[in-house]
Amino acid sequence: MATDQRRIRNFCIIAHIDHGKSTLADRLLELTGTLTKRQLQEQVLDSMDLERERGITIKSHAIRMDYVAADGEPYVLNLIDTPGHVDFTYEVSRALEACEGAILVVDAAQGIEAQTISNLLLAMEQDLEIIPVLNKVDLPGANPEAVAQSIENLIGEPAEDVLRISAKTGEGVPALLERIIERIPQPAGNPEAPLKALIFDSIFDTYRGSIVYARIFDGSLNKRDGIRFMATGAEADAEEIGFLRMSMQPVSSLSAGEVGYIIGSIKDVKDTQVGDTVTTRVNPAKEAIAGFREAKPMVFSGVYPTNADEFEDLRTSLEKLQLNDAALTFEPETSAALGFGFRVGFLGLLHMEIVQERLDREFGLDIITTVPNVKYRVLKTDAVELTVENPSNMPEVGNIESISEPYVKAEIITPTDYIGGLMQLCQDRRGVYINTQYLDSERVALEYQLPLAEIVFDFYDKLKSISRGYASLDYEYIDYRISHLVKLDVMINGDPVDALSTIVHRDKAYEMGRRLVKKLRELIPRQMFDVALQAAVGSRIISRETVKAMRKDVTAKCYGGDISRKRKLLEKQKAGKKRMKQVGSVEVPQEAFLAVLSMDE
Repeated sequence: MATDQRRIRNFCIIAHIDHGKSTLADRLLELTGTLTKRQLQEQVLDSMDLERERGITIKSHAIRMDYVAADGEPYVLNLIDTPGHVDFTYEVSRALEACEGAILVVDAAQGIEAQTISNLLLAMEQDLEIIPVLNKVDLPGANPEAVAQSIENLIGEPAEDVLRISAKTGEGVPALLERIIERIPQPAGNPEAPLKALIFDSIFDTYRGSIVYARIFDGSLNKRDGIRFMATGAEADAEEIGFLRMSMQPVSSLSAGEVGYIIGSIKDVKDTQVGDTVTTRVNPAKEAIAGFREAKPMVFSGVYPTNADEFEDLRTSLEKLQLNDAALTFEPETSAALGFGFRVGFLGLLHMEIVQERLDREFGLDIITTVPNVKYRVLKTDAVELTVENPSNMPEVGNIESISEPYVKAEIITPTDYIGGLMQLCQDRRGVYINTQYLDSERVALEYQLPLAEIVFDFYDKLKSISRGYASLDYEYIDYRISHLVKLDVMINGDPVDALSTIVHRDKAYEMGRRLVKKLRELIPRQMFDVALQAAVGSRIISRETVKAMRKDVTAKCYGGDISRKRKLLEKQKAGKKRMKQVGSVEVPQEAFLAVLSMDE
């Protein structure tokens, strides 16, 4: 039987990393009796070990809770959990689309952070009812009055009305449940209209195929109905539908306003993309829910097995990860230095880090990754436009008319003490200053436009070290802009090493090349012959270092006698070294490929 729409509340929790979102979800589950004490564990909605360790949500989750309010009426609360990191902004926007309200959780000790504001703005764009909450009020360093005031300045909620809670101890959480019932509106939607459901997540099950998590906006879905995915055109039968509690609870139908899952022997997670609209084959909806777009990777990196025999294992592992992550793309590539591997596309740096970590932990693979880079657009002199993800695919300098690179709008929230250092950092990274906004007397928001390539390097680490860990960064993609970029090649004994090639701004090429060959000189082991390390832009060598040869003292056995005897031995040695240099090859150690990343400014 369908739930009365007036008794449904669909909401999500917006919070910065480590502000207590998952802990608050645990308390809500406990207070509504969805979990028993025996089932309870910390961060119960974060199912991956990685999520627990890092205190972040990587995959969004949803759960249905039954709650009897203070007025004695029973309500259904659907919590749609959202990822908290900038890389997953699109997934966050779709999860917000499935809700009518959002709980804004702010740490009473740390205050508002950049990602909180970013997700808050997304929620406000979609007209969600915002309930601000101050968490961790029991901490000694908490300053609830000042943080409540900054929330009032940001969204206009009176500081005295902002709820004070402690998600860890449960203090103030019952009052939050009552406020959810009072403030969040019931879902709109016509149960008699053609089916229209929004996919806000999907997971892959080895035995049952792709499982869709959806919010029903209009109409109703019955078990065994034929369904169609409007963006991808895929079709299936709804073999099982149900609610998302701690485990899946099958039901015979889902109606407008409800949140649930759909299983239909869908073989590929690519057919069930986040943001797509589900409708029925018979009497379909005329138009899809607005806002769908395909997840596009923004950062690319070469991933190679350290042992060449593990190439097929790496392919299988990436395919398995891709089953649960439609945003992950990969294609085979070959490197003269590293052998066979894959060019892998990621949503951002955190996404890349997580995939690498999972390859190591879940599949036990030892991998080398090359320097991350972005996708460039190259206009050739013959008016053909290319998309270049790998520096080694860059055309010859003479054939290039212009190169465009992606730009992002970056928002940095920092204590006022560190403004100077952070503005200098943005200036050094070719940033364009846009705006400064004071959130309160101690915190400021800086807005810059920056090339994405400058952020994927070591920008985040530098930002944290300048601000002693206090600044936070959020960014969103804007557009492509023409820049003076060049391909920087690294050559070892005259042979280019494609895995060390990188695309840099012309003004930084000399400095970058000089630092890179200097670093490589320390890392490449000495041979029996001199090894020349060169950095080049096109055909012009811009920097050179030499790894000096190890030298055997061939004249040690000469105790006196004519000097010509020593000379003869030295000439013989010199000829041998020359011959060795012609046929010898230099083994480049793994650390050298990470040298670009670890270079100090």
